[in-house]
Amino acid sequence: MTQSPERGASGPPGEASALRPASAVACVVAVLHRCTLEDTVRVAYRDAHTEGVLSFDLSQDPTPAALSAVAEADLAALEQDRDGAEADPSVVADVRFVWDTDPGGTAPGLTVEAGPALLRATAGAGRYTAEDAERITGLLRTAHRAASADGAVPLSVLPLATADDLALVGAQAGTGRAPVPARPLHVMVQEQAERTPEAVAVSCAGAELSYRDLAAGADRLALRLQKEGVGRDRVVGVLAERSPDLVVALLAILKCGAAYAAFEPDLPARRLGELLADAGAGHVLAQDRFAASVPAGVTVLPLTPDGQETPVSPVGVDVAPTAVAYVSFTSGSTGTPKGVRVPHAAVSRLVVEPDWADFGPSDVFLQLAPVAFDASTLELWAPLVNGGRLVVHPPGSLATEQLAATLVDEKVNVAWMTAGLFHQMVNQHLDAFAGLRHVVAGGDVVSATHVRRLLTAHPGLVFTNGYGPTENTTFTTCWTSAEPPAGNFIPLGKPISGTRALVLDPELRPVPVGVPGELYAGGEGLAHGYAGRPGATAERFVPDPFAREPGARLYRTGDLVSRRPDGTLEFLGRADRQIKVQGYRVEPGEIEAVLDRHEDVRQAVVVAQSDGAVGKRLLAYITAERPDDDSPAALGQRLREWLRGELPGYMVPWAILTLPELPLNRNGKVDRAALPTARRAARPLATEYTAARTATESAVAEEWADLLAIEPVGMDDDFFELGGHSLIAADLLGRLQDRFGVELSARTLYLRPTVAELAEELDSLTSA
Repeated sequence: MTQSPERGASGPPGEASALRPASAVACVVAVLHRCTLEDTVRVAYRDAHTEGVLSFDLSQDPTPAALSAVAEADLAALEQDRDGAEADPSVVADVRFVWDTDPGGTAPGLTVEAGPALLRATAGAGRYTAEDAERITGLLRTAHRAASADGAVPLSVLPLATADDLALVGAQAGTGRAPVPARPLHVMVQEQAERTPEAVAVSCAGAELSYRDLAAGADRLALRLQKEGVGRDRVVGVLAERSPDLVVALLAILKCGAAYAAFEPDLPARRLGELLADAGAGHVLAQDRFAASVPAGVTVLPLTPDGQETPVSPVGVDVAPTAVAYVSFTSGSTGTPKGVRVPHAAVSRLVVEPDWADFGPSDVFLQLAPVAFDASTLELWAPLVNGGRLVVHPPGSLATEQLAATLVDEKVNVAWMTAGLFHQMVNQHLDAFAGLRHVVAGGDVVSATHVRRLLTAHPGLVFTNGYGPTENTTFTTCWTSAEPPAGNFIPLGKPISGTRALVLDPELRPVPVGVPGELYAGGEGLAHGYAGRPGATAERFVPDPFAREPGARLYRTGDLVSRRPDGTLEFLGRADRQIKVQGYRVEPGEIEAVLDRHEDVRQAVVVAQSDGAVGKRLLAYITAERPDDDSPAALGQRLREWLRGELPGYMVPWAILTLPELPLNRNGKVDRAALPTARRAARPLATEYTAARTATESAVAEEWADLLAIEPVGMDDDFFELGGHSLIAADLLGRLQDRFGVELSARTLYLRPTVAELAEELDSLTSA
């Protein structure tokens, strides 16, 4: 592909003389940097007299003028050292410079040809086409025009979008308007109960609630809540495990005109108190065994109170669709989670006549996600407002074997799973998907290999990769297909109905196709903001400069994406440091802030690494306040035990390593890339270590050590206290079954969670 300024390809006549070799190199480097996000860019330069490799450090976000000056000096040095050794560049743009003349023969010009290396870097290996070549040529032209107009603008905000690009972006961003006017959730569920009162609304382990029973139970509880003063603009906390009673309670809260805020039942008491205060919840509905953890000053009501009165008519406080339906907490970098206030309209746009799925009365939905997790929004309300059946997976620790049984026994045909759980289910229980018509996965990057296996094994099944932050109500974009994906990556898809999705540069300007930018989400799915945090709300929920409606806002997701020519979005990574652990969004800065509060910690940094099995795990590095007082292993163990009382289990680092000093980069910031990688951590328990006594115990300990990456593993150590969870448990059980030739249920591990107990069980099975 070529760029010939003297022939008008780069701009109006008169620009040609400005395009010196150094300026051309600067344009190529700028485009390559913006398309690949690489801070080090190397260019293979060739002209009639000179050939070599130029390297550019872009970590300080230079201006085009500064970049041209560096290129000028480097080209001069290259001219003097024609025999210099050519480097082995990690990112290379092949650029050919040929001096010629314009058609009139009066002005010298420069032709720039970007070869396959540049195309691969900007369009993806093996995917570039003639259209990609034309697109990259256009980017080079636009970069030159922008740099000529303002050479002092940083590369990160060098305008690269043309008028045609802006029109295309606007057409692909979505309208932000849902297909059906929004109505309150409890109103739609009540109407469904009146249409099909005898239909089964909720089932769990053999127990069933009809729509009449669901509505009546919610009415009775709503009447009790109203007598306690619960009404519009109130928030009610919920502390319960999955159950039909929990579903009744949520509907009852909405019928009062209030909003619910559900929490994990095993939250530390101190943290629960902080979150209840942030949500503004003066009442909590709790199952009996969790009531004691509710702090003083908050009214605790039983989830299923006795002796409830039966209302004369259905309870249903009239609220606007813009009223808050629930508050969901998401991790925060300041050390304090933020409560996201989600309105009824945002949920309505997700579950009523969406353009990415078909929901109806024949659907049987799985309810698996904790209600504190925003994915439960889809699971709960999609079936109940559309007349389907909600299957509540039995409470307790998740086992893939039990989940497979629920899918089959309950005839579930629509299910949402975290990416990690989806991968495990495809690996372990592919047959269990046979009765499903629609599988939705998300919460982290979904493996194309696993989607391919699923859709190949079950033709006709539909798969959706659902992406979206809590602040834009579960899904912002969806990629839905019944065809196995051909590539190695599953895209994020396109904005769903009722949603806007814009890819913008740091100056909130749209970027063209193929250029990474930060994703901003808007439309009817947008939350009101963070409860009691106007500053944080203003920072993340910004005015929409492209909206026609006054007051429209966009949520800054912090995710880097690029847009394909057809409008499909591809995920590139986080602009900040938020990560997903076991399906939960975690801000490492929050964990760092908690560690920094401990008197024995001088400095802390938390990173994520692969756990070698199903996803990511957290690793903390600290410098000790009094390094001579403790051994590093003892300090790490003590800090992990302390964190268990401060944070949910999924936020407790797998290991805490003590370093004399944290490595710094040249800007004085912690150099995370220079931190040592931990493959196996020291045993993190304070209990006495007991060595293996039998061959079976030794084999079990070996498998635990390999999967959990911990040494040594004691015979009385608890699998879950060592950091194991349900997804790793599935791998462990599979390994032990293969190694010993026996059948092990997930229940066995939960009932016998130590090495000694599990080894005893294996011995009994092999000797039978």
